[in-house]
This record gives sequence, C-alpha cells and structure tokens, in this order.
Amino acid sequence: MSDNEQVRIRFKQLLSFFIPLGFSASLTAISHVIINSTLARAPNPELVIASYALPMSIMYITERPALLLRQTCSVLVRDHQSFKSMVLVTLYVLGSIFMLDLLIGYSPLGIFIFTHLFGANAEMTDSMVQIYRVAMLVTIFSGIRCVFHGIIISNLRTKWLTFGMIFRLTGMYLLSLYFIQTESVTSGVVGAIIFLTGMIIEAIVSFIEGRSLLKNVIPKKAPDHPIERPKHIFKFYRPLLYSAFIAVIIEPSINVYLGKTSGIQLSVAAFAIAASLTELVHSFFSYIHQIVLNFYQKDKDAVKRFVAVLSLIPSICMAILAYSPIGPWFMQNLMGLNDRLMPEVLSTLRVFMIITLVYPWLDFCNGLLMLRNQTKVFVYSQASNVCTVLLTLIVCVAFFPDWNGKIGALAQSLGAAAEVSVLLFVLANASKWDNRLARLPRTPRKETF
Repeated sequence: MSDNEQVRIRFKQLLSFFIPLGFSASLTAISHVIINSTLARAPNPELVIASYALPMSIMYITERPALLLRQTCSVLVRDHQSFKSMVLVTLYVLGSIFMLDLLIGYSPLGIFIFTHLFGANAEMTDSMVQIYRVAMLVTIFSGIRCVFHGIIISNLRTKWLTFGMIFRLTGMYLLSLYFIQTESVTSGVVGAIIFLTGMIIEAIVSFIEGRSLLKNVIPKKAPDHPIERPKHIFKFYRPLLYSAFIAVIIEPSINVYLGKTSGIQLSVAAFAIAASLTELVHSFFSYIHQIVLNFYQKDKDAVKRFVAVLSLIPSICMAILAYSPIGPWFMQNLMGLNDRLMPEVLSTLRVFMIITLVYPWLDFCNGLLMLRNQTKVFVYSQASNVCTVLLTLIVCVAFFPDWNGKIGALAQSLGAAAEVSVLLFVLANASKWDNRLARLPRTPRKETF
C-alpha cells in the first residue's frame, strides 16, 4: 500500500483494539491469586503450595511452545487454506508436548526431576506427580485457546479475549468456593483442577468465537496469500521456539547468582517481589506487538505515535511505586512486607525502571520483525540478552555482592536493553537496504519461455 493510499487510523481505534488485550493479560495474574488463596486454606498450606508451585513451574516451560501459536496464527492465518496448515502444525506441536508430558507424569523421569532437581522429599514427590498429571492437560487447551486467539486478534475482535478471561476467572472462583465450602482442599491437586477448569472455559469461548469468524468472515482462499503448507508456518514458528527456549535460561541463572550475594534470603525475596510487581506493570502492555502486526501497514505513523505515548506509562507506574509514598504504603498494608524487606524491594524496583523504559520498544521491534517474517533474528537477539544477563551477574556478584536483589534487576534490565539494541540494529540496516534498492534504476525484465 502506498503512502497516498494509506488508511488513517485514529487513536481511539488503537485503544479499542489494545485495551481488551491489556485487560486480558492483567486478569491472568488474578487466576494465580484465586488458586493460591484456595490452597492457603489447606491444613498444611506451606507444603501444599510448594507441592503445587514446583510441578507447575515445569508446566509453564513445556507450555511455551503452545503460547507461541498465538502470534503465529495472528500473523499467518488469513484464509481457510492457511488455517488448515496451522491446524496441522498445532497438532504436531501439542502432540510433541504431550509425549514429553507423559514421560514426566508417568515415567521415572518425573520422579528424578522432582527428587533430584527440585530436592523434593518422598512426602512431596507423590503429590507433585499427581498434580503434574492434571496440569499436563492444561497445555492442550492452552494451545487450542492460543490458535483461536490468533484468529480473533487478526480480525480485531479483541474484546472476546477479555470476555474469555472473565468467564475463566468466574468459573475458577466458583470452583474454588466449592472446594473451600466442602473442605476438600487437602492437596495441590485442587489447584491444578481449578487451573485446568479455567483454561477449558477460556478455550471454549475462544473456539466458539474463532469458529464463527472462520465460518462467516475468513475467506476460503485469500488472493496472493503465500501461506499454503505447514512448512510455511514452521519457517515462521521455529525461530520463535528456539528463542523462547534460550530465554528459559535467564530466570534460573539469576536465582543461582543471587544465592552468591551477601544476603541470600533477602536478595531472593526482594528480587522475587520486585519482579512480580514489575511483571504486573508489564502485563497490561505485553500486546504492543499485536498493534504493529494489525495496524502498522495501514498507518505506521499512527502506530508509532500510539506506542510512544503508551511506552511512558509503565515507567510512570513504576516511578509511583518506587519513589512516591504510595509504594511503601502498598507494600506495608497490602503486601505485609516488614521494615527490613521493604527498602530492599524499593531499591530493586528503582533498578527495574530501566526495563520498563525498554520493554515497550522491545515488543514494538518484535512486532515489526514478525510482520517482515524475520523471526530468525529473535534467536540472536535472545542470545544477546542471555549473554548480557550472565556477564552482568558474574561481574556484579564478584565486585558488588552487597547489591543483593538489585543485581538480578540490573542483569534482567541490561539483558533486555541488549536484546532491543540487536533488533534496532537489524531494523535500521534493513531500512537502509530497502532505501538503497529503491534508488536503483529499474530495468525491464526479460520474459523467458
């Protein structure tokens, strides 16, 4: 589309598309609150919550490939032919994940992971295996949900993501009340059942709306749409998968190195709390790439202005928490932090302000590269993130061990800055190359027969 033909996109249109996405991402955090508050009613809450959290942490890793189906479908599915290819890829991905889950849930591999890697005792291991056998089903419904999310997002029906999350939370809350009223909260399996039920509800809502769009809106074959076979999907999807697994290294690495600081328990606790608050701020803005994917080609100037305004909000929110009296009041009265932990969390949040400045533009660059089908770059950008995180951790622990939780915040922030630097370098050079090609004289092509 030329500049003269470019459609003008209003700020209100972008907001109406983005706000439901932001709310659905933010509401996800509430589902974990429902589960943890339910498990806290158990006779031995510390043991039950721990036995639930550890197997779920493995599930979150195995679920990553399923979550990437959302971006893939949003970018590539434009007709029934591309959707059929997407379905085949989804079956392959979910089937592979399920085979791995079966090994963890029903073979000695799971016992080995829970006992030797997590250090769980015999009392916890049996419960953790039972929890994982329920949790492994979550990934299947999560993958189905994400595929239809992609269709819903690409057709600008984002309010259905919020509706799906509201129905999910309602179902989870009612089931939670049932378990509490019947005094059935005796193990972490209850938490896994609540989580699975919520995911099934959200998958059903997404399926109904996505199927309606397939039937009534999406054409059988879009003209000039190049996605026709599963290999076209895999070309886009595979680099996303590789970069996601590279990113898995970051969180455990930070926790390992925080264990080498001056105050181990204080470091880990302060970083965990500050990171969760930062994630809460970030979550609402985690769909900026979808703004790029769906509107950049129509009106790139409007998208840039929208992201420029939006990018300031996470830093403003973080500054309010870290520098105003609201932060200490919130942490003391609502989170119950003591006088020793609260100052450490505040100082860690101040370092995390770096990542709030970087993150919106990181998501913006990711969206541009997805739009250009240049997902291979993500492997290199994510590798630069991991290398920067590890280097920062090594240097800070060696020379500044008394920085405690701030070391983890600095490492994660500089890693994100390194990642966005690589993406900006690639995009800048791609633009120069495009401009250079545009200036070349065009010669008529000779037809060959």
